[in-house]
Amino acid sequence: MDIFCKIINNEIPSYTLYEDKIVKVFLDVNPNHNGHTLIVPKKHYQDFFDIDEETLNYILKIARDMAKRLKERLNYDGISLCQNNGLGQEVKHFHLHLIPKYHNEEKLSVEEIYNKLK
Repeated sequence: MDIFCKIINNEIPSYTLYEDKIVKVFLDVNPNHNGHTLIVPKKHYQDFFDIDEETLNYILKIARDMAKRLKERLNYDGISLCQNNGLGQEVKHFHLHLIPKYHNEEKLSVEEIYNKLK
């Protein structure tokens, strides 16, 4: 069982921002930037080529909603969506990164960011 399955099953705690029957959205504990967020389907899909189109479209809808929330609360200057497969994929469970970008970023702890976003 991979780390994301354990987070989904609440075996490992997470800074969860949103959850429903299809996805769990939580902060990356080793963020590239403030507000670095992961969107993970609860059903295990290995990668982009394994996930069904309906779930993929749903994840993109959630990504847009979460990007708006991050913008409202963190006021980023830009945002990247990143999804790795194969060699670049550390956890073999499909996940989409939302990575806010800032002109001037004061690094905050994950807990401080979580408190701004919840």
